[in-house]
Amino acid sequence: MNLLRSSKVGFATLAISASVGVAVSASSSAHTLSSRALVSASSFNNSFSAMKALKGLAAEGTGKIDEILPDTTSSTRYVEFDTPDFKKAAAMAGLPAADYQSQNGNDSDSQFLTDAKTDIANGARVLLIDPEDSGVGLQVEQYAAAHNVKVINYDRLVTGASAPADPYVSFNNVLVGKMIGQGFESCAATWLKGKKPNVIVMRGSPTDNNALLFYTGYYNDVLASKFKSGAYTLAANTAGTWNPTSPSPDALDEFKAAYVAHPGVNSAVIPNDENGAPIINYLQSRGIKPYTFPTTGQDATLTGLDNILSGYQCGTVYKAVYKEAQAAVALALYLRAGKTPPASLLNQKTKDPVNGKQVPSVLLTPVWVTTHNMKSTIVADKFVPTKQLCAKAYAADCKKYGI
Repeated sequence: MNLLRSSKVGFATLAISASVGVAVSASSSAHTLSSRALVSASSFNNSFSAMKALKGLAAEGTGKIDEILPDTTSSTRYVEFDTPDFKKAAAMAGLPAADYQSQNGNDSDSQFLTDAKTDIANGARVLLIDPEDSGVGLQVEQYAAAHNVKVINYDRLVTGASAPADPYVSFNNVLVGKMIGQGFESCAATWLKGKKPNVIVMRGSPTDNNALLFYTGYYNDVLASKFKSGAYTLAANTAGTWNPTSPSPDALDEFKAAYVAHPGVNSAVIPNDENGAPIINYLQSRGIKPYTFPTTGQDATLTGLDNILSGYQCGTVYKAVYKEAQAAVALALYLRAGKTPPASLLNQKTKDPVNGKQVPSVLLTPVWVTTHNMKSTIVADKFVPTKQLCAKAYAADCKKYGI
């Protein structure tokens, strides 16, 4: 299934004079002009036009930029978006195809570490790493540092007592969680028609820092006060996993156990679309009707979006991965060339919750997507092709919401 977006369609064309600042003397060459281009965290759109300004910078560096992603199961985004967007960003910046690659750890810490060591042996100068487990991430960072290779924390931050403050590119993940919590709150008020929410609270893997940040956003910042006041009932708070189904323990097993143990359950806060999909299938098999059992999600997957259209999921947090991929490649190009990234790009700090270090960061802004703004976000951005979004049983739903 190909969900890649067209490179010909984007938001307003990036104006180089406005979004990319260039400081050169009148006698500077075109090569020097582009090598000094300053790209900001807000420069990136889905035409990838900002990357063209970095061709000179790409020419100044040597060695490879390699990306290692965590798996193919916890979210379809890694295969459908992260890999192709990383490759496109690198190509648009003028990197030769031999100087970049995207790999996948396939949910194996040992493979993740082996991939990193192999990449370094084969000439990688910069690694973009996205391990679910900070333990293996720390091993990669330490090995890379010993071999004078730069590391970028991509999408999730590697944390730990001895973790270095390697730069971090992601979305504001506490805000992601807060959007999930607030989206649930709004949806429950409508779908439950005055009934008191009796909630199963799900979470991602306990070893994943992103899962902790999401949980902080939706539970600590939004839901905890509801449970404390008695406005909501907390039926269960699960242990957490990013395995939607199999191997156990998986999200469906956790949900089923809580659902059976608490017959009054009428809603669930779920941290991403992939974990939610089998749970929604299970609810449908139990005769649950549309717009009666609020659930949530993240990543704007095709399945998640269709579950929103059909009334089984309240919304999803849309993270425009093409922005994240471009920001990571832009940052990698500066590091590869031995140059200091501009403050306009590394424009924020993230605190490592374990060692307290302030990590230089690029933090992008997510969007909560429902049926009301799907057309102006997902569809307008061509994140998922409308032909696939509105296929077969979902055609009537799309028509209903003007898609």
